[in-house]
Amino acid sequence: MAYTFDISETDRDILRTLAAHQLELANTEENKRHIAEWYALNECEPGARPMISLELGTFEHEVIPPRLRCSGEFARSLETSLYRNFLNRELIGDDRVVPDYFPVLWQTFFIPFDIPVKRVSSDGLGHQFVHQITDIEDACAHLAPSRFGIKREETLARLEAADAAFGDILPAKLEGSAFVAVPTQDLVHLMGMEYMFFSMYDNPDEFKEMILRLADDYIAYFQFLEAEGILLPTAGHEHLCQGSLCYNHTLKQHAPVQCTDLWGFMDSQETVSISPDMYEEFIFPAYEKLAQTFGLLSYGCCEPVHPIWDRCLSRLPNLRKVSISPWCDQAFMGERLRGRKTVFHRKPSPNFLGVNEFLDEDACRAHIRETLDAARGCTLEFSQRDVYTLHHNEAKAKRYVQIIREEIEYRGVSVIIPRRECIQTLARKKRSK
Repeated sequence: MAYTFDISETDRDILRTLAAHQLELANTEENKRHIAEWYALNECEPGARPMISLELGTFEHEVIPPRLRCSGEFARSLETSLYRNFLNRELIGDDRVVPDYFPVLWQTFFIPFDIPVKRVSSDGLGHQFVHQITDIEDACAHLAPSRFGIKREETLARLEAADAAFGDILPAKLEGSAFVAVPTQDLVHLMGMEYMFFSMYDNPDEFKEMILRLADDYIAYFQFLEAEGILLPTAGHEHLCQGSLCYNHTLKQHAPVQCTDLWGFMDSQETVSISPDMYEEFIFPAYEKLAQTFGLLSYGCCEPVHPIWDRCLSRLPNLRKVSISPWCDQAFMGERLRGRKTVFHRKPSPNFLGVNEFLDEDACRAHIRETLDAARGCTLEFSQRDVYTLHHNEAKAKRYVQIIREEIEYRGVSVIIPRRECIQTLARKKRSK
């Protein structure tokens, strides 16, 4: 199949203007400083500054479409991607890095057990999965291997079209990304959460066989990508998942690379209702096997990781980053991660930024202080996720980031005195000098 992507001259001019603007932002001293700081964070260097990122994707429908000017469908997709590359810097002022190129990711696919996921969607965000595995004994006897592949022609055509449009200003470049493996999510999509839990109890052998087969299929998929020669380093601006970036000196910096030269990401949000004993018996063997495929590992999303830390996650030698969600015991994890080369990757509650039109600054500061106290002595990163609306108050997001920065800067101030008051007092003293 031949892929052609036409761009009108008018749309091309719009894209070239945005590309030049992105390059300008990428070449600023502030951006270069952020790159160095991300390296320090992901290497867990002593004194590394806590980095802050706010995921745009969940509320970009409020901030990107009003800015779009291209009329062509493909040109409009490039325009959207360009804004995604730098809008955090302009709109939010967080620590996201603006790349000095236009990233194009390899389009690949992985279909667990060659069963395409079926879902029924509502008019909003909600959806329901159609459960296609209803008899685990029969499934284990007849499941096909997972199907995977590369959309090579489409990827290269997109790269060529972007480069032709503005590559003389901002080069288009193939970029790698972290491996993602989420076996329990795949199983829930195919069999439902209730039946997955019942299967652990009623058919433990079959369940263990199924999840280990899925882990093996993921490994085969990653090895296939390696054999096809499309793997690229994950040591720079590449996306790590969970709002984070890959910058590090530990992994190989240049192609060719192998699976063990790359970041991997895993989570198991679906198993928060089972005991640590059951996680260790039914889930962790597959995840531990997968973890050995990666050079570095980032683990966790919204699930609390503290119940499975001591007996499971702490045993993963390449675990460089672990999610500390709003439901996690952050004081417990702070004790465990203090002095360890593993990033305390904090996901603050989205309620402060996403629920109301205006920030409750005092409540927001108190929430951030709890994290700063819990993570004292740890390498700390903030990723704000799951904000689905700003209520069209863009300034709120920028102020939110400022508040986190202020609390980081003044975390040595006694909490007996309200932190905001301390900041205001110090600001007045500076002005009076």
